[in-house]
Amino acid sequence: MNKALMACLGLFLLTLTVLAGCSGNKQEQEPAETDTIDSLSVSPAGQFPIVNEKITLKVLVKGSAFVEDFATNEYTKFLEEKTNIHIEWDVAPEKSAVEKLNLVLGSGDLPDVIMGFSISPTQQLIYGGQGNFIALNDLIEEYGTETKKLFEQFPKVKDEITAPGGNIYALPQVNDCYHCSMAQKTWIYKPWLDKLGLAMPTTTDEMYEVLKAFKTQDPNGNGKADEIPLAGASVGPSVNIDSFLMNAFTLNPGDKKLYMNDGKVDVSFNKPEWKDGLAYLHKLYAEGLIAPESFTQDRNQVKQMGENPDIPILGVATAMHNGAFTDFNGESGRWLDFVAVPPLKGPKGLQITPFRSSVTQGQYIITSANKYPEAAFRLADLMYDQEMTLRNTVGRPGMEWDWAESGEVGINGMQAIWKELDSDLPTVQNVKWSQVGPSLRTNDFRLGMMADPDNPLEVILYNETKNKYEPFRQKQESVLPELFFTNEQAAELADLDKTITDFVKEMTARFIIGDANLEKEWETYLENLESMNLPRYLEIYQSAYDAKYKE
Repeated sequence: MNKALMACLGLFLLTLTVLAGCSGNKQEQEPAETDTIDSLSVSPAGQFPIVNEKITLKVLVKGSAFVEDFATNEYTKFLEEKTNIHIEWDVAPEKSAVEKLNLVLGSGDLPDVIMGFSISPTQQLIYGGQGNFIALNDLIEEYGTETKKLFEQFPKVKDEITAPGGNIYALPQVNDCYHCSMAQKTWIYKPWLDKLGLAMPTTTDEMYEVLKAFKTQDPNGNGKADEIPLAGASVGPSVNIDSFLMNAFTLNPGDKKLYMNDGKVDVSFNKPEWKDGLAYLHKLYAEGLIAPESFTQDRNQVKQMGENPDIPILGVATAMHNGAFTDFNGESGRWLDFVAVPPLKGPKGLQITPFRSSVTQGQYIITSANKYPEAAFRLADLMYDQEMTLRNTVGRPGMEWDWAESGEVGINGMQAIWKELDSDLPTVQNVKWSQVGPSLRTNDFRLGMMADPDNPLEVILYNETKNKYEPFRQKQESVLPELFFTNEQAAELADLDKTITDFVKEMTARFIIGDANLEKEWETYLENLESMNLPRYLEIYQSAYDAKYKE
């Protein structure tokens, strides 16, 4: 495959991943190096500094809108002092990060390390197979003190990042965010339920009755028909209007609706139950119970609904958390009055919460250009240490955080591990990396943060998720893991994926708003999916799954 085609393919593959915002410019501050490749001595696993004589690693990083300057950042300086490794940064700005990475990969002029780009398993397999990304297996075995602890705590992480054939080409970020793992939630404005004497809805029929009451019974009491019963946004699977409600009819996991069905890769959007869910959503829309803006607006616009000045107008919102449509820091405090709706039971008794992985792939890659792969790996391994994770994500010990004292209680009601201190870091700061690169936040670590009585957000999210969504969590065997596609599979999948995904999104919206007649056009919809080669699409996924998981 020529370089131009490889760059184009890489662009598609990277857009399949969720990338953090970024900004920055190339920074150079190179110290004198007194070491050579031949004389470099890397200290044993767990001992510091990593090298006795200072070395420099060239790192291409996807920047963060929250980091002022990686070169002068305090976490960077701390790592350099601890390890004796200086980093020469090349920061890819947000708007051109994908293009920047693909130009670098296509040029063959590689940095020593690529960090923070969430490089997909497929790109890992392609460039790893070509020798551009080195396999980390032997380095993990010899130097992976913290990485091995990670694998012990999360055996599935090792499985997820291992390519067919057994090689590991990239280290992940693990953020075992409990409430994020069951992100497809819906929130209801409880004062309106109380005013109208309504109970929390538990079925799709009860939800319909509640939304109808919100529309017709003036729950905000201003004498105007200005209430918005239900709203969502169009910018992600956790806020799309079908995200929560469709799970009462059929499993509706994420953006692509892919899942495992008795060992076979399957989709939900061509099933009779999907049609039933569309009919229900169309009924809500036709009766004015769904805001029309839900199919076009972004998060800021739906937040304007939730934070309408003077008087509440939004009754129910689809979102991972109640800060997606209200302002946690706003004067209204309205977010505290929205409570989670449990998964609704559908007409056939289905009641389910989709589950998503806490592993972000491709956060740290060592390239074939690296003269010091052992030292580069030891640097990454260090980042999984608990203190390093806190320095990366929260800030400096004794300033932004500290270890909890005996008797201090965590979010989960148990002995706390650490606590945030009163700190007023600006949005753009130069203290931490703001989650860029490898880090390890286990469920115990996140829930081990000392609960703040003045800010109950995390406690609320934990309790709402545990009590209402955990009991209905999707079974692990039906969760489709991230897959490693071959070069040929990825090239074929590129067109199929976009064509099918875009078509399903378009028709979901059209069926709900009535622009397409569900009864008359459903069969045509299914025929179009066949003509778009949905069977081949699933076959490619199945082949990739079998290559990794079937002996």
